[in-house]
Amino acid sequence: MHMISVNRGGSGFYAGMLCGVLVATIVFAGFVRYQNKAGGASARSVLVLKLAHGLDPSHPVHTGMLHMQERLAEISGGKVKLEIYPSGMLGSETQCIEQLQNGALAMTKTSASPMEGFVPTMAVFSLPYLFNGPEHFWNVLDGEIGRELLLASEEKQLRGLCYYDGGSRNFYTTDRPVKTPADLVGLKIRVMNSKTAMDMIEALGASPTPIAWGELYTALQQGVVDGAENNPPSYWSNRHYEVCGYFSMDAHTRIPDMLMMSKKVWNALTPEVQTWVQQAADESSQFQRELWKEKTIEALELAKAEGVQVYYPSTDELAEFQAKVNPMLLSYEGTEVGDLIKRIKRVAE
Repeated sequence: MHMISVNRGGSGFYAGMLCGVLVATIVFAGFVRYQNKAGGASARSVLVLKLAHGLDPSHPVHTGMLHMQERLAEISGGKVKLEIYPSGMLGSETQCIEQLQNGALAMTKTSASPMEGFVPTMAVFSLPYLFNGPEHFWNVLDGEIGRELLLASEEKQLRGLCYYDGGSRNFYTTDRPVKTPADLVGLKIRVMNSKTAMDMIEALGASPTPIAWGELYTALQQGVVDGAENNPPSYWSNRHYEVCGYFSMDAHTRIPDMLMMSKKVWNALTPEVQTWVQQAADESSQFQRELWKEKTIEALELAKAEGVQVYYPSTDELAEFQAKVNPMLLSYEGTEVGDLIKRIKRVAE
């Protein structure tokens, strides 16, 4: 367990009070520590919260977290510091979530898809062609529905702070462009380990193949799979354009990233510190969305310059995709997810 250092000089009473008020019941290892700043009358304790994730430091979501780090320091007047550990330094996505649950880590980033295992209604994000576009998507996430889903995992000791833009997911393949569902028939497509994602691929006529993200480049190169689906920045930054020369902007799903916090850590903070953390997270979400737009355009232009054929399906072609997967949406009628689908569609009306 990290020790809490308190200066015993003239400001010892203040520092001790700050420690006690900020984190009255700290019994967790690793998620937080105090740094004793300076000495004498100016001594103060700085609360340090740890955020770990598996993304590369060049990723727009990591940049959004850096913005949160900066804003949290400013909003708190230097009383709270966010330490960020990227690239899986403190474990895989699953391991980080487990650390949140037991209070050993303050925050992590996860895609909404794996959260299905904790909150079944998160499956709604993996349903294809549910959102009419980015405006509809963010109206849902910034509204009542989005807030409900952020807080839906509290029973699992997880609390959502905000959403980060993960863009739209699109098909990219090694040997031929995907213009209509017929082009997917017989292909092996890598998907995340999500039942909903696998059901979608099957409905479109392809064979879903869950493969770890870090192993995908080799799998594509060796022909283990014929393609994958993801957003343009991830496609570019992971150099998948080197083995997949066809990218189809069909935008079948829009799955956000989520900044999750340990419920145990959240409950250990004072209301004031909770407000600071939430404000910094919200501002980082807005900042990251704008950055994501820029990076998406940039990624597609860079891919084209490398010879990638980027295809934009027509309205009629998209209608073919939607018709193929519509039975998936209808299968949820009468369920909690089905009710959520109806609410999401009403937001666009």
